[in-house]
Amino acid sequence: MDYLLHIDTSSDTGTVAVGGGGKLLAQRMNSETRNHAASINLMIEGVLADASISMEQLSGVIVCAGPGSYTGLRIGMATAKGICYALGKPLLLDNKLTLLAYQCSRIHKASQYIALLTAREKEYFAAVYDSEFNCILTPQHIMAEGLRNVIHDAGTTILITDDIAAGNLIPIPDLQIDNSTNLNIGLWVYYANEQFRCSNIVNLSTAEPFYLKQVYTHK
Repeated sequence: MDYLLHIDTSSDTGTVAVGGGGKLLAQRMNSETRNHAASINLMIEGVLADASISMEQLSGVIVCAGPGSYTGLRIGMATAKGICYALGKPLLLDNKLTLLAYQCSRIHKASQYIALLTAREKEYFAAVYDSEFNCILTPQHIMAEGLRNVIHDAGTTILITDDIAAGNLIPIPDLQIDNSTNLNIGLWVYYANEQFRCSNIVNLSTAEPFYLKQVYTHK
């Protein structure tokens, strides 16, 4: 059985989980908001103990690599890379937009699924998938006024978003809003296991989080 460690530090609450054969075996979440650096290694130690496996038994590491908190993403990525380098394990990266669309597609039937997360005021991270989960719009950063130009009517559409008002920016009559933007860890474990079986691994030396937007610095 393939045991996979999952790490998500893309948002305020960090999550680590262990899956085996596509099923969730154990999960832990930190209780202190934005405290990933201090808690992640303890969480990993705890979740492995809960699953009754050792670090050496892991087949690979999966990271929800963004979009999300810049600092959080770097903490999760650095932790995952350290484990993979030390143990010679493969690394897989999943995009949060893809995961949100995927979990929605497993529960609701629609012609297309739009995952839309707030980046800044009037700015979004967006991705679109069809009913067969083919990617129509690759995950990207886009301005609010640009949504009308890249998202088109394709019948029944579900918008998964943390900004319900964003529905007014999308020219689709049959638009349904789903504000469930927390990851379903059980479905992520299943999805990641399928990706692992297809060997969708990344190069450790060049792997980077999915920032999707230019990082602004201030003097």
